[in-house]
Amino acid sequence: MKPSQLGAQMYSFREFIKTPEEVRSTLREIRKMGYEAVQLSSSIAPMPNAELSAMLKENNLIPCSSHDPADRILEVPEEIGKRLQELSCPHCAVPFPPYTFPASEEEVVNLAKKINQSAQVLRRFGVTLSYHNHSQEFQHFNGKRMLDIIYANAPDIQAELDTFWVQRGGDNPERWIRRFPGRTDVLHIKDYGIVPPNEIVMCPIGDGNLDWDVLLTAAEQCDVKYYVVEHDGNCPDPFESFRRSAEFLRKNYIR
Repeated sequence: MKPSQLGAQMYSFREFIKTPEEVRSTLREIRKMGYEAVQLSSSIAPMPNAELSAMLKENNLIPCSSHDPADRILEVPEEIGKRLQELSCPHCAVPFPPYTFPASEEEVVNLAKKINQSAQVLRRFGVTLSYHNHSQEFQHFNGKRMLDIIYANAPDIQAELDTFWVQRGGDNPERWIRRFPGRTDVLHIKDYGIVPPNEIVMCPIGDGNLDWDVLLTAAEQCDVKYYVVEHDGNCPDPFESFRRSAEFLRKNYIR
């Protein structure tokens, strides 16, 4: 992994980016930790695109991707594409199914087709679209995983896989990474831990049980462009979590 490929997910700092000044100070801290890219989020305080771009540039941070509300991605993809184009952000992800979670294979297929249509629109603005999974997408409809159904019916999207949530869904993160060579510009990385009495928790990279030698080797071989650290659960101090993740990755994997 190159230093320029390490990104931080802004949603993880949602309690600390409610005003433009908080956004500026948070970006400054993220850069000090060694992150060179960020994934934008709708949690960022509203401000003109030019103002946010200036903040990113003054901290030498690349907006490698964005999580936008799923309903807006599906309903007004032109607006999303124009905004991301103005921010020089080349990638966007559907963070979670809009409205209600699909309850049948037919609903999943319909959702996938709508996502694919938005991907085609965003492409006109130079933006690729992917789908970001949680554990729910590993439930089965007629013997098929929801995530399989999505990718089968949305050939124009990429995979924004999440290592923790794939594991939480009972599947193998390495296998899923290897399924999409050249189709995973952004990979979400966070560790999977267990604490007493038997609680599954998100934790900084290196503090959990995932095999990062295996996962990051697979990601490199499958041409992942950005490794975006995330801690989207209830994290009292995301700054400390992201520092620990960055230190672990710099010590062991960043060259």
